[in-house]
Amino acid sequence: MAFQVLLDRQGFSPGQIDGKGGPNFAHAVAAFQTAHAIAVTPQPDCDTWQALGGDAADVTTTYTVTAEDLKGPFEESIPRSLVEQAKLPSLGYQSPLEMLAERFHVSPALVQQLNPGGPLTPGRELRVPNVTPFDPVAKGTPDPAAVDLTIQVTRDDSSLRVLSADGRVMFFAPVTTGSEHDPLPTGDYKVVGVGWQPVFHYNPDLFWDAKSTDAKSTLKPGPNNPVGVVWISLSLEHYGIHGTPEPGNIGHTESHGCVRLTNWDAAHVAGMVKPGTRVQFR
Repeated sequence: MAFQVLLDRQGFSPGQIDGKGGPNFAHAVAAFQTAHAIAVTPQPDCDTWQALGGDAADVTTTYTVTAEDLKGPFEESIPRSLVEQAKLPSLGYQSPLEMLAERFHVSPALVQQLNPGGPLTPGRELRVPNVTPFDPVAKGTPDPAAVDLTIQVTRDDSSLRVLSADGRVMFFAPVTTGSEHDPLPTGDYKVVGVGWQPVFHYNPDLFWDAKSTDAKSTLKPGPNNPVGVVWISLSLEHYGIHGTPEPGNIGHTESHGCVRLTNWDAAHVAGMVKPGTRVQFR
């Protein structure tokens, strides 16, 4: 967990912080090692720990639950069917635990492991990862240093890199990039625009696994919207870079061809791009 938190704070996202190893973690470690001229293992070794400033870092912090956190409204039951989801008044969080977990880039299971016993109540102090808290309703603040950047998405390691003009990695994150039915369309594209809190227009004609009875539907915005809290549209019809309602699945499951990140990583990338930003799918 400590390595995951420190990588996140350095801009090398491991995706959802869960205290476990796996491909997302290994790829983030390897990317950090490469960027800092450390021998690529890609294991959480002593050299990487020192480069991350691990000995002097506070990897957790305390958060006090507020009444506002518990107020909701929450969508306790979100059906799998997109047509049924379209009937809901919103696609917000399903519980305070899910909301607080996403705020601190962490799995709900790890929040519970770090804070055993008792319900979430106003005034309760929680131990959480010491990362920049994510606010699903706040637009990403444009980065003044984000000039002449390139977004590079690579299928081999299921990752997205934001590269500076001289090739330095400005940000790294795991992604889901497609499937056998909808492979990542390799090529060079550009960002067309950024939409915050987007609705999702479900068109069954574009989904190979849609039911024959499905009709076109519009799903309300929210962190549990199929494209999460932000949609970065590209100069490639029907394709974009976006968030997800299931951060624990990033890098582990398939998509319908678009590039999917955790909501917090997608929001970070959205704050770095602008119309005309180069996008490379490899």
